[in-house]
Amino acid sequence: MTHKVNTPEAGPAGTDTAPYRTIDRLREAMAAGFGTGVSPLALGMALIDWSAHLAAAPGKRLELADRAARETAELMAHIAALATDPKAEPVIRPGPQDRRFAAAAWQNPPFSIWVQGFLLARQWWHEATHDVPGTDPHYENLLSAMVRQWLDMASPANLPFTNPEIIARSMQTAGLNHLAGMRNWFEDMARLAAGKPPVGTERFRVGHEVAATPGKVVFRNHLIELIQYAPATETVLAEPVLLIPAWIMKYYILDLSPENSLVRHLVQAGHTVFCLSWRNPTADDRDLTLDDYRRLGVMAAVEAINAILPGRGIHAAGYCLGGTLLAIAAAAMAGARDDRLASVSLLAAQTDFTEPGDLALFVDHDQLHSLENAMRQRGYLTAEQMLGAFRFLRSNDLVWSRMVRAYLMGEREPMTDILAWSSDSTRMPYRMQDEYLRRLYLENALAGDRLRADGRPVALRNLRAPIFAVGTEEDYVAPWRSVYQLHCLSDAELTFVLADKDHLAGIIFDPSQPGSHYRIATRGPDDTCLPPEDWLRAAAWREGSWWPAWSGWLARHSAAERVAPPGIGAAAAGYPVLEDAPGSYVRQR
Repeated sequence: MTHKVNTPEAGPAGTDTAPYRTIDRLREAMAAGFGTGVSPLALGMALIDWSAHLAAAPGKRLELADRAARETAELMAHIAALATDPKAEPVIRPGPQDRRFAAAAWQNPPFSIWVQGFLLARQWWHEATHDVPGTDPHYENLLSAMVRQWLDMASPANLPFTNPEIIARSMQTAGLNHLAGMRNWFEDMARLAAGKPPVGTERFRVGHEVAATPGKVVFRNHLIELIQYAPATETVLAEPVLLIPAWIMKYYILDLSPENSLVRHLVQAGHTVFCLSWRNPTADDRDLTLDDYRRLGVMAAVEAINAILPGRGIHAAGYCLGGTLLAIAAAAMAGARDDRLASVSLLAAQTDFTEPGDLALFVDHDQLHSLENAMRQRGYLTAEQMLGAFRFLRSNDLVWSRMVRAYLMGEREPMTDILAWSSDSTRMPYRMQDEYLRRLYLENALAGDRLRADGRPVALRNLRAPIFAVGTEEDYVAPWRSVYQLHCLSDAELTFVLADKDHLAGIIFDPSQPGSHYRIATRGPDDTCLPPEDWLRAAAWREGSWWPAWSGWLARHSAAERVAPPGIGAAAAGYPVLEDAPGSYVRQR
């Protein structure tokens, strides 16, 4: 008699389940194409979890009813006070980051009343979706974010008959602003359908207006091009700098317009600079792994620089996910007693994902399952899917305000180098992106020493090279308190900077522009790990950009004697000059 064996790939009677799983995956992949980045099932579970616990919490319901009654009474009293005092104090004001109602016209009735009603409703729903006893914190945050999106969609600022700025513009132009807005809409839709970038990006050409620092491509493999930049000083520091951008972006965020170029700043400060330029993957790259990015990216660049400049330590610096990848590679090198890194700099890069910021809204088992199926079908995560998540998180700045200006006011937002760069994004291979989200965001494997490289555990505590880490005050991608947790994961000397602005502007900021500031403090190898709030009170406050402070820190951790600038590439060692910067990979669409 033949006995059937029950395995994970077979049903109770030994039935092959693969065809049925394929049907599920196809359905989920199709559903993902119509979403906004949030799984409908995850949102449904969040709604059920919240409503069930709210139904079981009579005290919370009474609290919400009392709040609604009080806020309504306060608004009615304010409306009555306006009859005798047009300058009556409002019941509620917008937050400091909310610029939708900044114009003077919003301070006059009836517009001021509509704004206060909207803000009170937004505040009430925030209270309604938070602190419901027993609610799962992840579902609470997800539902609260969705409710905020729905409310912001109906903001008085987004409607032509409740926005005084649109009304005034319509009167000034005799309604021609709406005609211009319609023309802008048709133009944008035509470009979107044709796969063209937004209007105005043609003024920022790669290799001309942006990514224009002189240099040569000296190495290329399937995943990266390595650019070596031409020196700008008669002598240079002996140790070169290697820049590692995130793989979700074109590298020239670090080499924007000349006045905003971190690469140019380093070169002019006397550093020999190398930079990775990631290849834009296709469906054929679907099986590239996170470890492939470490080996073919960071480690291949280290090998190339070591051959071009033998015997010299390397100052490695990673931005955003490039910093996370650098931390993995540096910890793996330290575990193997590879001391080729003279220092490690992590710019807005997380190593502990316990508090990963607003992107955690998109990371749970259900949403990663849906995303995995969408990526499996294409072989990669599209740039639009990634951009959709960022637009969701900052819809007021990235969606509604721009739509109001372009389609209702009839005015084009001036194109800038950063806006042009943000429309020139990259894809992410299916397997690598799935590993990254699961292993780092969901499982926090890096902070828990559960990643492996070359057969060894990756442990950040093995790092001995000095570390320079930067967080930014308004970062919603890598919150500074999350970036700060590296203090508790490594015993190396660590200089931490808290810069102003956000994930982009806090890192890419012209040092010559006034109005910026940062805090800085260094923790020695034997010092204790302070809580973030204690560090904030103790750190030195300084005006200006942190760029010169970092350049000076690199110089202090370099050899004292400067040397003549090295040649570009090393043909004899197998690293000839291949082409001029910015190379070929950055031009891939």
